Amino acid sequence: MADSSPLIIEPRQARAADATVILLHGLGADGHDFEPLVPALPLAKDLAVRFVLPHAPRMPVTVNGGMEMPAWYDILDMNLGRRIDEAQLKASADMVHGLIDAEIARGIDSRRIIVAGFSQGGAVAYHAALTYPKPLGGLLALSTYFATATSIEPSEANRALPIEVHHGSFDPVVPEALGHEGAERAEALGYAVTYRTYPMQHALCPEQIEDIGQWLNARLGAKEA
Repeated sequence: MADSSPLIIEPRQARAADATVILLHGLGADGHDFEPLVPALPLAKDLAVRFVLPHAPRMPVTVNGGMEMPAWYDILDMNLGRRIDEAQLKASADMVHGLIDAEIARGIDSRRIIVAGFSQGGAVAYHAALTYPKPLGGLLALSTYFATATSIEPSEANRALPIEVHHGSFDPVVPEALGHEGAERAEALGYAVTYRTYPMQHALCPEQIEDIGQWLNARLGAKEA
């Protein structure tokens, strides 16, 4: 579904990547939105991680008056149910599957691939990670919601996938209640979920960036801090 090639950030070390993080941006942004996050993460020196930051296609978004902007899917209603175009979300998840396939073809073990997403990108990340047919390394859901929780058909390969959910306690865009509900719905499906909240709005904060780095270190088996 993406209308251009993703932004690729290779490892800081002068060696080939042995792990990948695919990170999806939120509504109205693009892959460059989280480009500054990568060097800020406290990743262990022995990790060689490639970051893949795709760009959403431009499309009309109903809740924004039909204005065309980068979006992974159309949002039809901003109530607590977040009525969305589910077919478009699933098409975006299929695009993520293609990115995962490409990383595996480049030699990355699927179990060393993390799928992450912020806000609208996080809703896609939920669906993409939990439906992928090979075991992944983890799912990181940032300031988001589990839009397809009632319709998803999870892959057995990722039934043990660890899920890390972060949300701001003052988020005016995606209320924390939606983030907490998403975590609970994932737990009800049998997933191991860690839920963290931060005193912030719809954004990232320094404490959270530290936690993300440490979570990636743990998931990817870092040995050296």
